[in-house]
Amino acid sequence: MKKKQMYLHRSADGSAAKIKRGYDTKFRSNAAYRATLPDMMEAAHDAIQGANVPIQQVGIHNFKLPLKYRTKGGKTLTLETSVTGTVSLEAELKGINMSRIMRTFYEHKDGVTTGEWMGKILKGYLRKVETKDARLKIAFSYPMVRESLRSGLEGYQFYNVAFEGVMNRDGRYRRFIHFDFVYSSACPCSAELSEHARDKRGAYTVPHSQRSKARITVEEVEGKKIWIEDIHALCLRALQTETQVMVKREDEQAFAELNGAYLKFVEDAARLLYKEFDADKRIADFRIACSHLESLHSHDAVSVICKGVKDGFKADFMDFGSLLC
Repeated sequence: MKKKQMYLHRSADGSAAKIKRGYDTKFRSNAAYRATLPDMMEAAHDAIQGANVPIQQVGIHNFKLPLKYRTKGGKTLTLETSVTGTVSLEAELKGINMSRIMRTFYEHKDGVTTGEWMGKILKGYLRKVETKDARLKIAFSYPMVRESLRSGLEGYQFYNVAFEGVMNRDGRYRRFIHFDFVYSSACPCSAELSEHARDKRGAYTVPHSQRSKARITVEEVEGKKIWIEDIHALCLRALQTETQVMVKREDEQAFAELNGAYLKFVEDAARLLYKEFDADKRIADFRIACSHLESLHSHDAVSVICKGVKDGFKADFMDFGSLLC
């Protein structure tokens, strides 16, 4: 049987590949050569596939950078950050030059991350990518030292945080902070039933509780500043039962007492958080999603609440799977 000719590899009969492959390490491009490179942005209009419609968001997700963040105490932290950048695309354009989004970001990578800093990047998108809408989200894990309840031990708690900026074609710039707070939730019903069993029958019981998470999204009042530490403090004041980092036996006992003092359903958690965030004058709008990862049931208990601002956040959060902890 005659051996078939291979295109990219040497054939079984020893004949060379039809196409030679290799990387020329000595080749260097210059301006004249680069000017000859084909650019899909210059393709004819009929090169667009599918419906002739605009795309609301197109861009890149999860490219990593070490970015600088300033703490409320004045320190500067450099943290690994996941970046998502998108822009709108008009119907008559085939695509965007996605590398421009990343290059625009790199131009500002040495600055300290703030809402104003994000605004500069978004304006760069609008100018360089020639788009009308731009969105940027940067996600990172923010460390804070937390002290144990009674023993005085300290340890790092890490909080999932994201800054988001949106610049629309009407020129409006909005910025949001997303913050995840993990806490323990002891069930009021289970606690009552446990005490009943002990009182009526002398039965030893353990009321059920579970690790729970609240995701807070806030929009600052223009000209006001709220720190990550401030959002944490509001969550702690509302819920009290943040999970612990370093514990000894006296801390574990204290945590059991703390849970007993602050029993809460998922409805209670939402309302307690609402009370704290609604009272803070630096916050223009907010949305709160809570998930209690039930130890009694095989499903979770969830709640969503928002401030109720006209044209503001809606209680439409449904991504409860992202609140696993």
